[in-house]
Amino acid sequence: MPVSPRRHLRRLARRVRAMLPSAAEPEVSDGDDRRAWEPPFDASSPAPPMSYPITDLAALASRAYLSAEANFHLPFNRASVPAPASPLPQRRRVLVCHDMEGGYRDDAAPQGGANPDAYALWHWHLVDVFVYFSHYLVTLPPPCWINAAHLHGVKVLGTFITEWDKGVEVCKEMLATEASAQMYAERLTELAHTLGFDGWLINVEVKLDVHFIDNLKEFIKHLTTTMHDAVPGSLVIWYDAITVNGDLDWQDKLNKYNKPFFDVCDGLFSNYTWKENYPQDSAAVAGNRKYDVYVGIDVFGRNAFGGGQWTTNVALDLLKKVDISAAIFAPGWVYETKQPPDFQSAQNHWWGLVEKSWGILRAIQNSYRSTQILIRVMVIRYPLKGCKSPAIHGTIFLAKVSSLCLNTPEIKFTYKPIRTKGTLRQNIVFSERLFNGGLAMEDGPVHLFYSVRANANSALGLSLDLSSRNKQGTSILVAEDIATFTRKTQNHKYGSYVKADKVELHAPGDQDWVLVQRHSPDNQDWVLYKATVWSSAGYTLTGINIVCTLKFTGQISPETEDGSILEEDVDGSSLYQASLGHISIRNTDKNTEFPPAESWVTEGDYISWSKISYGSELVSLKISWKLKTPDQRQPPFSKYNIYVEKLTAGSDMKAPRSYLGVASVDAFYVSGLEVSNEITGLKFFIQAFAHDGSWQELEECPNFFLSPGHSE
Repeated sequence: MPVSPRRHLRRLARRVRAMLPSAAEPEVSDGDDRRAWEPPFDASSPAPPMSYPITDLAALASRAYLSAEANFHLPFNRASVPAPASPLPQRRRVLVCHDMEGGYRDDAAPQGGANPDAYALWHWHLVDVFVYFSHYLVTLPPPCWINAAHLHGVKVLGTFITEWDKGVEVCKEMLATEASAQMYAERLTELAHTLGFDGWLINVEVKLDVHFIDNLKEFIKHLTTTMHDAVPGSLVIWYDAITVNGDLDWQDKLNKYNKPFFDVCDGLFSNYTWKENYPQDSAAVAGNRKYDVYVGIDVFGRNAFGGGQWTTNVALDLLKKVDISAAIFAPGWVYETKQPPDFQSAQNHWWGLVEKSWGILRAIQNSYRSTQILIRVMVIRYPLKGCKSPAIHGTIFLAKVSSLCLNTPEIKFTYKPIRTKGTLRQNIVFSERLFNGGLAMEDGPVHLFYSVRANANSALGLSLDLSSRNKQGTSILVAEDIATFTRKTQNHKYGSYVKADKVELHAPGDQDWVLVQRHSPDNQDWVLYKATVWSSAGYTLTGINIVCTLKFTGQISPETEDGSILEEDVDGSSLYQASLGHISIRNTDKNTEFPPAESWVTEGDYISWSKISYGSELVSLKISWKLKTPDQRQPPFSKYNIYVEKLTAGSDMKAPRSYLGVASVDAFYVSGLEVSNEITGLKFFIQAFAHDGSWQELEECPNFFLSPGHSE
C-alpha cells in the first residue's frame, strides 16, 4: 500500500531511530503524531473512550482487546447499527479504502471529538464497501464509521497488514504451522463479529520463503470460511502484493501469480500502477468473478493510471468500459492536502467526478422496519460550552450535495446544517438534489419533518421525486409559502403542492434541533415544519431536493396570465440565505412507546473524585443501563442523550439540566465533570431515541443518582 510522502518520511525516520542506542525506549511519533494508546497507555484504566488498533501478534493471540477486564474501551467500540447481511450485487462496485493521516484521528473518539472540522464522508450512495486502513498490524474500524456505513447499506472491513522487517517476523510466527495460521484467522473473525463489522482486507506486503505460502493460503481460506459463518454477507479481500512464489512483486492485475489467493477469498484489491490493458486482462482471468476484482486507484496519484487527484475519473472511465470493480485508495487526499476553496466544496466536486463517471449504481435502502423511520437526513456537531467531556454528536447522512456555480446559491453539507447562500434572481426557482434512493411507498400518509432558518425574503421548500412501476415520474413540492412557488412559471413542473405547517418544538423528530437551538448563537431563528404527504402503493421515493426562491417584494402585475412577472424586481436579484436543518420522513406520526423508568437498571462504575480548588471537585464515572426484561419486540434505540441535574439543598428552584453528550451504546463515560461544594447530588438522565425520531421525555427517563464524593 502506498503511503503519503509525509508519512513516508516519518517511516524512514523511525527506521533510522531503530538503529540508534535509544531505540529500546517506547516509540514516540513526531509532534502531534503520538497516539494516545502508545506506552504507557493502560487499556484497563478508565478514560474517555477511544478506538485503537492492535499492534502485535501477542495482543491479538491473547484476546485482550475482547476482554472487558483488560479493555475498558471495549463496550464503547461496538457498532450499534446492524450490518447489511445481503451479498454484494452482481455488478461493478466501488470499494473505498480510507487511509487518512495514518488513521485514528478525530474518529478515534466514540463519544465525539473536539474538532468541528473533522473529516467526514457523505457520498455513501456511491460506495459499496468501505475499508478502514492504517499501517498498524490490526486496524479495527471505529464505531462511527461502522454505524455510518451500515446505516447506508455499506459493508465495512478492517485491515490486517504485515510490512517491512517487522512484518516478516510476524508472518514467520503466524504461519509457522497450519494450526497457528488457523488460530490467528479465528482471532480476526472474533474481533469482527464482536465489534460488528463485516470482514477484512488482508495486506501481506513482505517477501516470504515459499514454504510459508501453503499456510498463508490456509490463513486466508480459514478466515474467509469462519467470517462467512460468523457474519453473514461478510467479505475477505486480498491485496495484490506478494505472489505464490513468496516474492514481494506487485502484479497490478489478477494473474497466475496471485489468483491462488483470490480463489480462496472474496476478492482481489489490485495495486495501482496498472497499464491500460490490465483491467481487461484481470476480467479475462476472473471469468464470472470479474466483479470481485477491485482495480486500485490511488487518489494521491503516485504512478497511478490517469494521475489520480482531480483526474481520478480517467481511471474510472476505463474501468467502467471494461465493466470491472474499482478500489479507490485515500479519497481523504482532498482533506489532507487542503484542496481549495474549502473541504466541503472540494469534497463535493471530487465525488461529483466519481458520480459523473460511474453514475449512481446503488439506491440507499433503509435497514429498519417500515413502521419506523424511512429516511433521516441530518448532521450536527456542536461543542457545548462548559462540558469537560466533548459533547459533539451527529447522526449520519443520507444525502448527496454538489457544489454549484457562481451567482447561484452555494450549498455546503457540513457538520452543521446545509446552508444555501448567494445572489438569486427574483423569478428563479433553484433546485438541487440532496438524496438519491429507492424507498418503496405504501398506501396512506407519510409525515415529513424539516427545520429551516431563513432571512425574511428567502423561501425554502423540499421536493420529493416519485417513480411508479411503469417508470412514470412525478414530484411533490412541500413548502410553507406555497403561493411564492406556484406563482413562478418555472415551478409549474411539480405535480402537486403540499403546505407545511409550523410545529412546536416538542413534536416527534425535533429533539436534535432543540439541542441546536439551545446552543447556537442565533437559536431563535430555527423553525420546525411538518407536512403530511399522501402516497400510493407502487411508487418509489427516488429523490429529495432542496428548492430555493425569493419571496415577492413587489406587486403582481394584473397583465400576466400566470402571475409570474412582478412590477418590481423583474430583472433584479437579491441576497438569498437559508439553512436546512434535519429532514425526517415517517409513515406514522405516532411515537414509539418507551419503557418507563422503573423498567431499567442503571449503574455507576469507576467513580473517581479529585479536588481542583477549595470550592469544587471533578468527578469521572461510567454510567451503564439496561432493561430489566428486554423486549424483543421493542425496536432498538438509535442513541441516548445524557443529561445531568445538579441538585442543591434548600432550593425551591428546579435544578437546570445540562447536556453532556450522546451514546450509541448502553454506556457513557463522564470525564471530569465539575461539581461545586454546594451540590448535594447529581442526577444523570438517559434519554432514549427511537429510529422514528421520537424520544422519551426526560421526566420519564431512567436515571442514575450520585452523591458527592470526598477526595483527599
